[in-house]
Amino acid sequence: MTISDNTVVLVTGTSRGIGRTLVETFLLRHKHTIIASVRDTAADYVKELESLPKADGSRLQVVKIESSNSADPAAAIKTLTDVDHIDIVVANAGGAGGNGMIPLELVSSEIAKDIFTVNTLGPLALYQAVKPLLEKSQAPKWVSISSAAGSIGRLEVHQAHIVPAYGIAKAGLNWLTTAIHSANKDFIAFAVHPGLVQTEDGNRGARAMGLPEAPNTLRQSIDAIISLIDKASREATSGKFFDVIEGTEIPW
Repeated sequence: MTISDNTVVLVTGTSRGIGRTLVETFLLRHKHTIIASVRDTAADYVKELESLPKADGSRLQVVKIESSNSADPAAAIKTLTDVDHIDIVVANAGGAGGNGMIPLELVSSEIAKDIFTVNTLGPLALYQAVKPLLEKSQAPKWVSISSAAGSIGRLEVHQAHIVPAYGIAKAGLNWLTTAIHSANKDFIAFAVHPGLVQTEDGNRGARAMGLPEAPNTLRQSIDAIISLIDKASREATSGKFFDVIEGTEIPW
């Protein structure tokens, strides 16, 4: 068996949360090669990733991508000497930490720039690096892990003004996703809102909304994301933004 026989999936931001659980789930599928990006390849969580159970014919390769470093994606791709294509890219790395909730009147341009770099410019550099390998797939898919906070059409409904820097950055990611769809007629490119998930950032956001914790489990979110990836098509899915928990389309 060669890499050419496998479904190759690249997931960014895999040290914890959604990214790690995506890796864990994909590795349980037969003949899958999972490329997992992390910020620090010497960290303890890399050993945990490498020890995850794997189905027959499946394997894991860990690469370094720090989303604030625009050179990292291309450098990471150069290390994949035995990978001749990529079928699925999940641009998951992102977030804002507590800075995402600094009010509109107080958030600094420096903080907003940092969050935009990680959530929008990082995926742009990733796309530029992976495009040649995606073009060699028979069914290339690009998935942006976005947020309902990035929906301009539903900003008031979601009260997304409470996360201005984060919302701006995810709106930028949404634009990038649409551009990837428009520029690549053979790609399936779409964005997902994973739900308000029980991760560190998700629980922080839930508490700001007066909830004890986020309502959606990681397993609920991951199962819904992967189900959408599996059935995604150019006609029905590409160029769109989905709430995977509700199973509905979100306006850009």
